[in-house]
Amino acid sequence: MPMNTKDKIIKYLKTHRTATGNELCSHLGISRQALNKHLKELINNAVVAKKGATKNAIYEYASSSCQQTAKQVTHKKEYQLSGLEEDKVFNDLALLLNLKKRVNKKSLDMIRYAFTELLNNAIEHSKSERCIVEILLDQYNFQFVIRDFGIGVFYSIYTKFNLYDENAAVGELIKGKSTTMQERHSGEGIFFTSKSADLMQLRSHNIHLTFDNKKNDVFINEKKSIKGTEARFIISKYSKRNLADIFSQFAPEEFDYQFDKTKVAVKLFQEALVSRSEAKRLLFGLDKFKEIILDFKGVKSIGQGFADEIFRVFRKRHPDITIKTENLSDILKPMIMHVQEMRRNK
Repeated sequence: MPMNTKDKIIKYLKTHRTATGNELCSHLGISRQALNKHLKELINNAVVAKKGATKNAIYEYASSSCQQTAKQVTHKKEYQLSGLEEDKVFNDLALLLNLKKRVNKKSLDMIRYAFTELLNNAIEHSKSERCIVEILLDQYNFQFVIRDFGIGVFYSIYTKFNLYDENAAVGELIKGKSTTMQERHSGEGIFFTSKSADLMQLRSHNIHLTFDNKKNDVFINEKKSIKGTEARFIISKYSKRNLADIFSQFAPEEFDYQFDKTKVAVKLFQEALVSRSEAKRLLFGLDKFKEIILDFKGVKSIGQGFADEIFRVFRKRHPDITIKTENLSDILKPMIMHVQEMRRNK
């Protein structure tokens, strides 16, 4: 029976002790992308150990002595939320797991921001008595999960803003500036946390919301209903992105570094948008911003009433707000151009 690629990698490393990525590609006759896919699985399963940065990395078969360091690092703990301070929890975990040595500074800054924001949400919004924190580090990524057993993030927004269902709460959450505690919170936390992750997921009741920044996409799935909220945050241990750059993208100098710019995935409201009512739901709360980016990726069609409400009525009512669009298909462009021409002619 012929050997598969992973077995060939293991055999080569057992024979030669160590190898570079280029050596393995040459020996196997595969691309670097294909090699990385196999190596990632072998490293995560503690079969292969990696030493050094990706470009100059050396790979070796994980002997019994080095398998211990190659294994995933996991940690799980339950906390009582009453009186809990999110920054102290993070500092304790960072010290326990030696995060300063395990992740680079850019990743650590984003992890600290995201962890404290999401744990604070559980403390102050969930109405849960307890939460469970899980942390997983492998050779590539840092991941944490915060699970509470309260009212649920989408239900909280749905009831606060008197929306028609919990799915509508997803739309409010992704805009930013929506909070159930106006007197104590700005509503920015989850927005910026979702932008700092490689992958972030919020699961509550039967709604599963995913922010995939590697694919530049946001999408919703339905899953088995759970009580409370599960927040999952994943980021590369060696991220090249910078938290300050993420903030400046949506709180730029031109707006005095205030969070006055937002981006909304229109498809989360519906793939086919026809009516003025649908447009009004999309626009709800967006008058708080100075610049709005509407991302039409995945939107299949829009109606005249929907387009008119956004690009003529709303713009006439709020002339100081800039509306920009992204990922407009050739099918959608004519309708928007039509209502914009109507606005100019009136």
